[in-house]
Amino acid sequence: MNIGKAAAASGVSAKMIRYYESIGLIPEALRTEAGYRDYTGKDVQTLRFIRRARDLDFSVEQMNELVALWRDRSRTSADVKSLALEHVAELERKARELQEMSRALTHLAENCQGDARPDCPIISGLAGDGVEEEELESKRELIPPRFGAIGIEPNPAQRRERKKR
Repeated sequence: MNIGKAAAASGVSAKMIRYYESIGLIPEALRTEAGYRDYTGKDVQTLRFIRRARDLDFSVEQMNELVALWRDRSRTSADVKSLALEHVAELERKARELQEMSRALTHLAENCQGDARPDCPIISGLAGDGVEEEELESKRELIPPRFGAIGIEPNPAQRRERKKR
């Protein structure tokens, strides 16, 4: 089946199928004489497995491990469980971080009048206006490292390095 049909059957977009193929998460598809990708039922089954893992927010690296474990008939369920429990811990950490961000933003929003005035505690809070540098430095350690000082992860490789420590 062509990539469009494989995408429809698996719930994974054609673009993501090409990406997963390019990073080796799925094997390269066979090609027709005309050079089009030709997917098998087994390929679609693998794509569905990957989609379900992605829906549970597993990383590409974790999905690669899961696919390898799925294919390995000599695997132990202990290995699979260990990977799943590590992921549960990561999800719980992310949930705590999201709760903290929600509380911080709620606090800022509660202090905003939301009227025609230009003064806005939300903007001031994000800009750090009115906060002494020492106070900001003391609070910097409270900011979850994943979100950095400006709220985004600057480099996914840095996150992987932190996780290894």
